[in-house]
Amino acid sequence: MNRLTELILYQRDDCHLCDQALAVMAAARAPDFRSIWIDDEPDLEDRYGVRVPVLRHVPSGRELDWPFNAADVQRLVAGG
Repeated sequence: MNRLTELILYQRDDCHLCDQALAVMAAARAPDFRSIWIDDEPDLEDRYGVRVPVLRHVPSGRELDWPFNAADVQRLVAGG
């Protein structure tokens, strides 16, 4: 699995918390990730609607609900 698919950030359009999550991920020097917008996706809305932003580590299936910090992101990426 390449590094781009290891992390997914679930977010919404015009989401100030999502913008904050992006800043935290930059501060954590997180590897490249994929953004998925849940707007207009009923299954994703049901799963993540009130939780976004959510950062998912694909290999482990672990997820971080907001709020998370740089140390949380680093632990997730490291598998801890």
